[in-house]
Amino acid sequence: MPEGSEWLPRQCPGCGQVAVIGHGRRRRQAHGSEQSWIRVRRGICKQCGRSVTVLPAGSLPYGHYTVHTRRQALAALEEGAPLEQAAPPCRDPNRLPDPATLRRWVHRRLESLWCCLARAPAIFRRPTILAWDWRAAARILMLEPSPA
Repeated sequence: MPEGSEWLPRQCPGCGQVAVIGHGRRRRQAHGSEQSWIRVRRGICKQCGRSVTVLPAGSLPYGHYTVHTRRQALAALEEGAPLEQAAPPCRDPNRLPDPATLRRWVHRRLESLWCCLARAPAIFRRPTILAWDWRAAARILMLEPSPA
């Protein structure tokens, strides 16, 4: 979804009511080779007061780096680059991920792949947020009962 998009869900993920209205935009870190910051759309539910933030496809919840940046780092590690040199270039050269961040990305990627392959239906095997950061997805996605 392009930056500054006007799309906003109308159904609240908290209470389920169709009561979400626009609540402005905010800046968010999205470090990568082409950008450092993006603007994201916000909404608020008139019923329960919960705020909703719409992230573009390349951003992960609670993450400061884009999915593309993470992919580049993991690809460099797969090719045998040392952890200290696997950080991809970012637009802001002072904002490179440190080795501990790279280790955490590898750990979360492996954990997410294990969860997806071990016990998830085929839809979760596609390259979605679930495949990149299962913990982040679990914090924002709500489970719904399956239809009987």
